[in-house]
Amino acid sequence: MEGTNPVNKKLAAALSGGAVLVLALSGCSSDDSSDKLNSWAKQVCDAVQPQAVKIEAANTAIQKQTSDNSTPADVQKTDSKAFQDMSDAYKAIGAAVNKAGAPDVDDGEKKQKDAVTELNTISSSYADLKKQVDGLDTKDQAKFADGLKGIATQLDKLSQSGNDALKKLEEGDVGKAMAKQESCKSASTSPSASKA
Repeated sequence: MEGTNPVNKKLAAALSGGAVLVLALSGCSSDDSSDKLNSWAKQVCDAVQPQAVKIEAANTAIQKQTSDNSTPADVQKTDSKAFQDMSDAYKAIGAAVNKAGAPDVDDGEKKQKDAVTELNTISSSYADLKKQVDGLDTKDQAKFADGLKGIATQLDKLSQSGNDALKKLEEGDVGKAMAKQESCKSASTSPSASKA
């Protein structure tokens, strides 16, 4: 029996926190927002949905890899691809928010810029994690497990900072407008990665 499983499970738990981040893009109340804001929300939600699916798929791949006794080499390969996919997805979300422009609310420009900066930072962080996982020694089980543990700790922090960035973007009318978009609703109701 391989010994990476407990660490892998920690990694998977940390990762599923990251998925929450994008799925948080849906609010739950509805209100009369301006047409301009609704059109902004639709543009962002439509762009986010495929990326949310991509992040969910990356999470699922890692979860699956942790559910059986995978070799370090298999775990490395799966995690590396998942981190790359997540990096690409967050970059695409950042680009979508950037392209949509500032939402039609007070401080809209600042909210938009802060969110884009944060999303791009998250994208870079996932790219760094991919490099780290690629550099782990798969021939030494103990070293590999230690390396994964460090990556899992970084992931915990990463999912928290991402949540904060999007929460700020979605405060008030922006969140209400996004909650009305079908594509944001479907992003939030996709199957949770936490099903073991």
